[in-house]
Amino acid sequence: MASLYSTARRLTGNQADAEDLVQETFLKAFRSYESFQEGTNLRAWLFRILTNSHINRYRAKQRRPAETELDDLDDLYLYRRFRPAAGVGRSAEETLMESFSEAEVVAAVEALPDIYRMAVLLADVEGFSYAEIAEILEIPIGTVMSRLHRGRKALQKELYEFAVARGLVGRRSDAVADSPLEPQPEPDPVPVPDPESES
Repeated sequence: MASLYSTARRLTGNQADAEDLVQETFLKAFRSYESFQEGTNLRAWLFRILTNSHINRYRAKQRRPAETELDDLDDLYLYRRFRPAAGVGRSAEETLMESFSEAEVVAAVEALPDIYRMAVLLADVEGFSYAEIAEILEIPIGTVMSRLHRGRKALQKELYEFAVARGLVGRRSDAVADSPLEPQPEPDPVPVPDPESES
């Protein structure tokens, strides 16, 4: 299943670990197939196994020195997700997203804490619903919504910093730096005619 591999690749950050994680997922699924309930979502069940396996590997990895492959950062999942089709109906956000390099988008997603990155990847890249993500991660739906909100806000902030660094947007003042929207100027007051002067 290609979506399992692409998610594993994004979670692990390199090809070899992603292949091992997918292989481990299918092995665990095969061994515990009798626990799968017919009529339920097979895809969500496999992603749950993948996620749990990744979390177990992550915890084990914390106890050993870090290993990093910088050459494997060519997967442009978020950038392609937001890219418009042939310029039809392009918004300002889509135009801005095109100005980011692959490395900047990958770095922004990789900068997210693991719990937020998992939720953002499952929702925005893999297209799972809140309920499916809650089942995969074994957390309440409210927690999924909270992690998605926080993860997207952190991603927005990171991409904003890239845009400022490249001169695509101006730096906001500290008072509104955490607000996604700039304050709008007050409209000019509309003059109200005095009913007594009309007589």
